[in-house]
Amino acid sequence: MSTSITTNGTKSATVAKGNKAGDAATWADERLGLAKANKLMSLRKVFPDHWSFMLGEIALWSFVILLLTGVFLTLWFKPSMGEVSYQGSYDQLRGIQMSEAYASTLHISFDVRAGLLMRQMHHWAAMLFIAAMLVHMMRTFLTGAFRKPRELNWVIGGLLLLLGILEGFAGYSLPDDLLSGTGLRIADGLVKATPVLGSYMSFFMFGGEFPGDVIIPRLYIAHVLLIPGLLLALIGAHMLLLVYHKHTQWPGPGRTENNVVGEPLMPIYMAKAGGFFFMVFGVVALMGGLMTINPVWRFGPYNPAEVTAGSQPDWYMGIAEGLLRIMPGWETHIFGITMSWNIFLPGQIGPIALFAIVLAYPFLEQWITGDKSEHHLLQRPRNAPTRTAFLAAMITLYGLLWAAGGNDILATQFHVSLNAITYFMRGAIFVVPVIAFILAKRWCISLQRHDNDKLLHGYETGIIMRSPEGGYSERHLPIADARAYKLTARERDEVYQGVNGTDANGVDAPNARVDGLRARLSRAWFATNVQKPTVAELEEGHHHAEAELEYEHAAGLDHQADGHQYDGRHDVAGDDLTHKH
Repeated sequence: MSTSITTNGTKSATVAKGNKAGDAATWADERLGLAKANKLMSLRKVFPDHWSFMLGEIALWSFVILLLTGVFLTLWFKPSMGEVSYQGSYDQLRGIQMSEAYASTLHISFDVRAGLLMRQMHHWAAMLFIAAMLVHMMRTFLTGAFRKPRELNWVIGGLLLLLGILEGFAGYSLPDDLLSGTGLRIADGLVKATPVLGSYMSFFMFGGEFPGDVIIPRLYIAHVLLIPGLLLALIGAHMLLLVYHKHTQWPGPGRTENNVVGEPLMPIYMAKAGGFFFMVFGVVALMGGLMTINPVWRFGPYNPAEVTAGSQPDWYMGIAEGLLRIMPGWETHIFGITMSWNIFLPGQIGPIALFAIVLAYPFLEQWITGDKSEHHLLQRPRNAPTRTAFLAAMITLYGLLWAAGGNDILATQFHVSLNAITYFMRGAIFVVPVIAFILAKRWCISLQRHDNDKLLHGYETGIIMRSPEGGYSERHLPIADARAYKLTARERDEVYQGVNGTDANGVDAPNARVDGLRARLSRAWFATNVQKPTVAELEEGHHHAEAELEYEHAAGLDHQADGHQYDGRHDVAGDDLTHKH
């Protein structure tokens, strides 16, 4: 049996004329799967808004500026150590033998239009890139944004910081001037301090005896190809994990561990980010145009027989420089091999150990606290006193080593003995960070107590009242609900007690010593913390405040003395002070 299909139309169907833009989008989507990618990374994804989140953006946009200015510089820079006679515009160096790398740097600075501006923008952007990453990691550390599930993103951030420092050192060394050559000489000494393999590693790096004739081309390849590729890959991974885990946010009404309160990626967040890029670009351009940095023409070409007096590396190398300068001259001779501990320990072991502690910190804190839950709400630094104090100690240590790296400058500028500064720094790096740790921890604990006082008794109004009995007291008023929510949006700390060291038969439990160490560390971590008030304590505090207000009202004390309405908290339009004679 067959059936026929009829239609009511009287005209034949026609294909609608396609839109060219739509057709192009369809063509691309069929081959690239852009629609699916958009679903995975929705342009409507919400990002919270807070000024501290802009620190990471400064680092990102600084890296973009580095790429843009770096492309410009590669068009004229010649990464060669072949000697030439300089015949450029800078009279003081004309006719002097120098490497092609140094000559091309002078050519960019004096003969290429906008060359000096681009050089200085590139250098300032590099300084800003590393500084922004460091401060961004400090913000992440203080607020606990590295906790589960973001431990790997913390490790990626640490690797980005390390690669940024290596990239900065490689670029800083490329001009082959006297100052950068001095830095390479120090690097050669660090490599040679490696036990047994040091001299072989140095020969491999420099293609023979220092300085050789291949280090500049090799650094150039690392600077423009290898390290930037690794940086781009890690930045991409960092951003993907950021989107996957969702952005952390500060506690507040309506904000929980399961949501994000903010603005969508498109169009609001992207518009803000785009505007912020131009702000960063403008600041870097002003710095590059108005603030001289690395004037290589003053130093002259590198000569292994010379060294610049008072030479200082870029700021991010200060910690390594300081460690080298204050380390005692320890050496050991074993089987005809000289172990230069005064270089090996501060130049290799010290920085590696500090970096390893930074990368391992999230896992170390997780083990001590036993916290295995996911966290998407940030912590106020005062609510993690031990962690905040640890960072204060590390910042103090960094500052001392940074100052030690300029001990010769301090000695000449302040007319102090160089040896006295060196001996002081040797002791200060062990004593002052401990003092900073204690002070910072006590400060955080006092701030926790102050928060609890505000929750239980309200804020101080500055209004002094006199009771009928003649006593004086300050009036307190309850804080706003939103403020109270922020102060209570934290978990109570739980001290790990550990397990019993032996069983019923007196046999030691497995890993009893490790477990005991964890329990002791947990007590040191949390024991002195001030916990937030319980529900019962909050209710009791509120009842007490209500009782006080009722008493003030009954006694006629609930009005403000004339003039107290001008405390900045009340509407005083049309009010006049009462004058009494």
